[in-house]
Amino acid sequence: MKRREFVQTASFAAAGLLSLPTFLAAGKVNAATLGLQLYSLRDSIPNDPKGVLQKVASFGYKELETYSYKDSKIFGMDFMEFGKYVKSLGMKVTSGHYGWDIVRGNWEQAVKDAKAIGQSYMVVPWIAQEERGSIASFKKLCGELNKAGEICNKHGIRLGYHNHAFEFDKVDGQVPYDVMLAELDPKKVSMEMDIFWVVNAGYDPIKYFEKYPGRFEQWHVKDMNKEDRNKNADVGTGSIDWKPIFAKAKQSGLKHYYVEQESYPGAPIDSVAACAKYLKTIL
Repeated sequence: MKRREFVQTASFAAAGLLSLPTFLAAGKVNAATLGLQLYSLRDSIPNDPKGVLQKVASFGYKELETYSYKDSKIFGMDFMEFGKYVKSLGMKVTSGHYGWDIVRGNWEQAVKDAKAIGQSYMVVPWIAQEERGSIASFKKLCGELNKAGEICNKHGIRLGYHNHAFEFDKVDGQVPYDVMLAELDPKKVSMEMDIFWVVNAGYDPIKYFEKYPGRFEQWHVKDMNKEDRNKNADVGTGSIDWKPIFAKAKQSGLKHYYVEQESYPGAPIDSVAACAKYLKTIL
């Protein structure tokens, strides 16, 4: 290639790169890091984990977030065996959800198992109603999460907390989610933002990215039904505009994102396929 042609081609390439969304140009997340929270397929994966995982891989998913780990087992499989099988399909387990029973039980063993299969994150996804009656209760739980995060850090894992809508219902005149952001040590606990539930609660996820940059290292991506805001829609068919949200991925601190469906317009496996197809068009 002649020098003039090279310079011209490089200029066009640079211009094209600058036109890309910030998150893609930065190489943080794109279609090659398409993720799925396996809870989306909770009706089928416990009975046929290998068959379901094969379908998930065929849709183009590359990163998985698990649920239901207990005592080094998952979906009836040894946890190490599960991790190896996922890898054989060209995917990897990057995160998992863990209940308070595990956090308050043999937590270090769970952390060791997560590290052994290559996970980067462990996430606590829920607070029982009886434990969220006051701001003092939320602060106490944050203390527990900070301690659990110390153990994660020791093994090279990041702890996270996943929200629903209840964290935005005022308690004692305060928004619990804001209290949690203040009480949780960013060095020990990251946030996994479930964008659907933030919008469902009447808040703007982008404003949280702007106020707390870098805190939201993982996302749950699920859309909102246009007729019933408490139901999911396949991503790209609902009322949430995903392009401006993903354009703020770098400000968010995003490392991994996962499709998660809790309700479906049809068969769950079809929703998982449809969500992947849409996200590939915008990433």
